[in-house]
This record gives sequence, structure tokens and C-alpha cells, in this order.
Amino acid sequence: MSSEALARLAEERVDHRFKGLPPDADGLTVAELAAQRRNLFRDADGFTSPVLALSAERLEHNLALMETYTSRHGLAFAPHGKTSMAPQLFRRQIEHGAWGITLAVPHQVRVARAFGVQRVFLANELVDAAALRWIAGELAADPEFRFVCYVDSVRGVELMDTALRGAARPVEVVVELGAGEGARTGVRTEAEGAAVAGAVAAAPTLRLVGVAGYEGEVPQADPERVRSYLRRLVALAAALDGSGRFEDTPEIVVSAGGSAWFDAVAEVFAELPAFSRPVLKLLRSGAYVSHDDGHYRRLTPFARVPEEGALEPAFRLWAQVVSRPTAGQAFANAGKRDAAYDLDLPAAQVVRRDGAERPATGVTVTGLSDQHVWLGTDPEADVEVGDWIGLGLSHPCTSFDKWQLIPVAEADGTVVDYIRTFF
Repeated sequence: MSSEALARLAEERVDHRFKGLPPDADGLTVAELAAQRRNLFRDADGFTSPVLALSAERLEHNLALMETYTSRHGLAFAPHGKTSMAPQLFRRQIEHGAWGITLAVPHQVRVARAFGVQRVFLANELVDAAALRWIAGELAADPEFRFVCYVDSVRGVELMDTALRGAARPVEVVVELGAGEGARTGVRTEAEGAAVAGAVAAAPTLRLVGVAGYEGEVPQADPERVRSYLRRLVALAAALDGSGRFEDTPEIVVSAGGSAWFDAVAEVFAELPAFSRPVLKLLRSGAYVSHDDGHYRRLTPFARVPEEGALEPAFRLWAQVVSRPTAGQAFANAGKRDAAYDLDLPAAQVVRRDGAERPATGVTVTGLSDQHVWLGTDPEADVEVGDWIGLGLSHPCTSFDKWQLIPVAEADGTVVDYIRTFF
């Protein structure tokens, strides 16, 4: 990645664009503010509520754990960058052994390229002529840049070929196999996959390099259904290889893996049959980088295979109690603009008052308005106006996107870095 582009992030000036940061930091560069090592919980340091923070220790733990896991299982790793859209985290993921970064739409690829990401796996179809021409330009300008994307229809192949006519290098594509009826994108049958592969072979601007899919879309997913789908994916790759469709590529890409079933991916990919070329077994899980206190805490494969380790939730949203209108109710000053709520409501975890932190006993998040957290308070709940509530969040992908500059704090609240996002 580009050290110069990343260094420029540290030169950005802090101002009103960035929620929760100290007002008296306006005009400082991000690097200057980080060097001050201000504390989230010290009044004089000036952080305002609400403020989202990432745990420095838990972030590093999660990065190291997935590096160990993928290495142990012989998997290449292209974590999904849509989770964070944070080039600083892309760099750390690559430093922890990632092959490249997975993305979903052209804008995200532009961000990655602006920061020098050299390998991009686009886990989506791409038929936008303007975006394809830009990709072709990137490939022509940088011989080291590798870009792979999905195809799932003959019509899509034709649109890509038309847009890419005259390109200096072919665009690498993988046939996406859908996860079943009612699932998302992808061919529904092996025959359709073969037809798409044939169309790619006839398109001089494209090169077929493998197959891919997303097991998280398997209807009524359970371990056996997920493994069955993944075996279909492997069988499609083997069938295309047997028919000579990968003669123009030095390695065959077989890719899957969200954040809920990567144990099944590791299991099935460990059983690959013999192929005519080396196989890049590419996992794409992304939510691990911060993990969460809800959806992925329940679904993570590490809960099924505890001997492999455990991810740790790295996010905490701090909000302040601003109203206590009744004995059974309180309101804090964060809301839908600040916290993920698409899968689960936030969870009240701790209360801070006068520098002391205690569990949020008897406090429950019952709802969110745009800028308020609704708190239900049981008789044993000790909550006052002015208290800070630490909230655990569910679904990292819709937590990162609400914050442009996120403090990274050590366990005692000392902020040691700031993560810039680009959504």
C-alpha cells in the first residue's frame, strides 16, 4: 500500500466534520491530536458525547487471530473491506497476511486504489461501462495491480466485453454460483455456469480464473446445507477445469466465506480434488476486524470451534444520559445517526460516573430515535442525568459507516490513533 497516501491521512485537520472529538482540537492535524494521547474519560481532554471508540487491544487481537486461523487452514485471505472502508485497517490486514482486499462496488475500489491496494476481489457483478473503463485504465497503468470480479450471466459478459474493447489487459472474472432459489446473485445451475464460462471464453477482454460464491445466502442455512452448497461450488470449478476453461490462467481461484460460516469453508476447501493448476483458496470474511456484541457474536464460527480461539468485540459507543423523566425510563444522546440498528439494537454494557465504571445492571435499550437512545431502567438501575453509558453494537458494517474519524483507545481510555473511513 501507499505509505505516502496513508501519511496524508495524519496531516488532515480536525474540525466540525468529525463527531465526538474535542472542540478545542480544531485546527490540529490528526497526527498532532494523536500525539497528545488524550483520554476519552478525562473531562479536561474534551471528548464530547456521543463518541464511538475502537479498542486498540481487541483490534490487534482480532487481526492476529484471523491471520493465524487462515494460515493454519491453508487459506488465502481477502477480508471484505466494505466492513470498515478504512485504508489504515486495510494496511493492518495486509500486514497480518491478507492476500488482498475484497470490495463490493466501484467507489470502494477507487478508495482502495487511492491508497495503493494492489489486489482487489470485487464480490459483485460489474457492468457499469464507466467503471469498467476506469478499471481498464488502472490495469494498464499498473502491471502489478490485480483485479478479479464476478460474472453470472451471458448478458453481463457481453456488456463487459463491449465496455472493455481496446483495453490493454483482460479483466479477470470468476463465475458466481448462487446459493439457492431465493438467494442473491449468481447462476442458479451448473449448466448456466458453463454457459457463462463459454461466453467469457469468447470475450477477448475477459479471462476466466475461477468460481466464487457466498454461503451466507444459503436458504435456512445450517452446517449441512452450507457444506452442500460449498461442495457444489467446488464441483463447478472442477467441471470447468475438466472442460479446459482455465487454460489461460496460472492459478484457479475458488472463493467463498462471509463471517458466519468460514469454518465450513475451511472444511470443504481442505477437501479439494486435484485440479490442472494450483488453486487459490480465497476466504473473504470481513466483520472479524471489529467483531460485535450482537449478530456476529451469536453467529461466529469460533463459537462452534472454541479451540480455534475467540474474536473480541472492539467497538463501544459512549453516550451521555440527558434525561430521566420517570423511574422506569432514561434517554441518552445517541441514536440512529450514531449506532447500528439494522440487525439488533445496541446493548447497554457499563455506566460511568465520576471516573468509576460499573455494569449497566437493570438498564436495557428499548429503542432508538434519530438522536436518542431509549433506556428502560429497572428498580435496581442506578442511572442519573450526566452518566455516560457504554453501548455494545451489533453489525460492524453499519457501525463504521456512521463515523468518519474513530478514536482507537487503550483499555484505560487513552486514545492512541484515529481511523479514517471513506463511505
